[in-house]
Amino acid sequence: MAVLLHRLGRSAYRHRKLVIGIWLAVLAALITCVGVFGGKLDDRFTVPGTESQRALDTLGRTLPEASGAAAQIVFTAPEGHRVTEAPYTAAIAGAEAASAKVPQVSAVIGPTTSGAVSADRTTAIVQVQYSVQQPEVRASSLDALEQVAKAAEKKGLKTFVGGSVYGSKGVHIGPSEIIGVGVALLVLVVTFGSLLAAGMSLLSALLGVAVGLTGLLALAPAVSISSTAVTLALMLGLAVGIDYVLFILSRHRQQLARGTDPQESIALANGTAGGAVVFAGSTVIIALAALSVIGIPFLTTMGLGAAGAVLIAVLAAITLLPALAGFLGARLTPKPGSKAARRAVDSGESAGRAALGARWVKSVVAKPLLTVLAVAGILVALALPAADLRLALPDNGSAPVSSTERKAYDVVGDKFGPGFNGPLLVLTEVDDGSGAQAGTQAAQKLRDLKGVKAVLPPVPTRDPAQTVIQVIPETGPDSARTGRLVRDIRAAAPDIRETTGARVAVTGTTAVNIDVSNRLSDSLLPFMAIVVGLSLILLTMVFRSLLIPLKAAVGFLLSVGAALGMVVALFQWGWLADAFGLSHTGPVVSFLPIILIGVLFGLAMDYEVFLVSGMREEWVHTGVARRSVIDGARHSVRVVTAAALIMFTVFAGFFPLDDALIKPIAFALAVGVAIDAFAVRMTLVPAVLALAGRHAWWLPAWLGRVLPDLDVEGTRLQKAVSKHSEPASGPEPAPEPEPVS
Repeated sequence: MAVLLHRLGRSAYRHRKLVIGIWLAVLAALITCVGVFGGKLDDRFTVPGTESQRALDTLGRTLPEASGAAAQIVFTAPEGHRVTEAPYTAAIAGAEAASAKVPQVSAVIGPTTSGAVSADRTTAIVQVQYSVQQPEVRASSLDALEQVAKAAEKKGLKTFVGGSVYGSKGVHIGPSEIIGVGVALLVLVVTFGSLLAAGMSLLSALLGVAVGLTGLLALAPAVSISSTAVTLALMLGLAVGIDYVLFILSRHRQQLARGTDPQESIALANGTAGGAVVFAGSTVIIALAALSVIGIPFLTTMGLGAAGAVLIAVLAAITLLPALAGFLGARLTPKPGSKAARRAVDSGESAGRAALGARWVKSVVAKPLLTVLAVAGILVALALPAADLRLALPDNGSAPVSSTERKAYDVVGDKFGPGFNGPLLVLTEVDDGSGAQAGTQAAQKLRDLKGVKAVLPPVPTRDPAQTVIQVIPETGPDSARTGRLVRDIRAAAPDIRETTGARVAVTGTTAVNIDVSNRLSDSLLPFMAIVVGLSLILLTMVFRSLLIPLKAAVGFLLSVGAALGMVVALFQWGWLADAFGLSHTGPVVSFLPIILIGVLFGLAMDYEVFLVSGMREEWVHTGVARRSVIDGARHSVRVVTAAALIMFTVFAGFFPLDDALIKPIAFALAVGVAIDAFAVRMTLVPAVLALAGRHAWWLPAWLGRVLPDLDVEGTRLQKAVSKHSEPASGPEPAPEPEPVS
């Protein structure tokens, strides 16, 4: 692989105009496809094969309005008045009639029919049913419904519109994301000591992100792609894109400072650091693509979309970067006498004293046992809250406090009970006899179950053998008690069928979300086992050691546990929620742990390879265990520090988004990267290797013969290049140095 990447880097340098032209042409074609065909994003959560999904699909054929999106117009009378007073009753009736004329609305049920009037007579609800599901509801239709509500306010009523018709706000670029990119640019400038090198890094990464993002959006007309998938692809593509370019370019500039020809330097950097980039990117891609085996469509598109963005970032780093380097030539060389130039040529103790990172590693290695106990103890303590992890999908209770859907959610929960924000639908069906009679009998059985607040009369569908019963739980849609009620209804299904002759199936938005969360919870441990097992195999092949993969896997588990613990403490328990501006606390987003495991796994392997490969190289050359750890980390620590800071700022830049799906994911990835890079890779890893000494690099001879030697860092390539560059006989005149412009 190293030889192939070396040739690719040299070819991209030589044919730089062609390479840049291809990238720009692909970007232009993708932008055209998005502009011409522009499909709509799909934020539906479906779980094929589950009871709730099968019942929902059935209702889509026999009672489409029940399977579509729903909205609520909540009316509140002025203080001292009731909605049952004549002026307000007329205003609500007028809003009810106007709502029926809104495009895509299939049915409207007013409070006089449903009885949806609060006990204190201050609040009433008009239920609006759409004929399509939430992703197909046009913005103009929702705007028209909100205008109907505002018209009622002229009569003195307070109105709020809520319901399942409101979903994720999707991806948008705001000030926080721009600030994150700005901080990344600042880190690059400090790392390289050059605005030119930093700007080129950012340009390469941004072009790769643009291609990846437009490529994903271009697939929207043919594939169901959620707004969360787009945001995750943007977040990951930007973070790893900058990092991968940083790794290769830093190696290139080191070699330029040592006098290597620019073309040979970028080719060699591509074959060495580029190999580590390809390996690291491959691990991220494999982990994200593995999300497709869980069998949840929206998670599959998220995983594959993010994996595609990472793939494009890798391709940009190993092709686009060498091409851009070809335009700049020797101008990327650090200025003689600069810190960057001294770091590139210095070695041994002088470099160790000059670099803060090297001094940190040296202090860690000085007291390795104390370091291991302290870091492991802190990370375990941070991970303790994860034992209370509860998973659910966000609802309108997670929306910003100022939004109309959140206000409607809060008023309904306060005046009617939290269960009215997440009613369950129970589909009944008989083989013989009257569906209506069986539905009535089933409704009576459901009223007797614990946790049921109310059961509405059965509604017939277009199939005379079916009815739909709305069950109002006592608790909200994200409550564990509501999940238990769903299980209780399913457990009672055999008894209901024996008594009434009707088959019952629980469905509706709340039941589907519960099934999604349960499927993800059940998949968490197997997915974790796959990822950890994969890390053990890959790292054993890379470092040809048994201890290093085991240590890396344990460190990865500590990073994931600590990040999840902090997520639970903040988003579920509400610790420091006010300080972070959180408007709602509750269960953690269902797919956050799996996304965190997949992404953090790849990044952890990334940092592990860049840090430990240098240590292994020193060990091979010197055979002195502790000195190899210190000297091997000398050049890598600075680059990994910069990479981690860039990752952290990019992920943290998405935290201020008012999106209940993206905010916790951004927080988890930001703190996960910080913990893994600084606490685990740059502190725990050197300490463990120092404790293990020469045993850290031991591999049984029989296993060494079986395992392939991946040579990720291109050690053999560097030896071959050095041997090829040595004069065959006698010294030859030195070539003319390339002028620095």
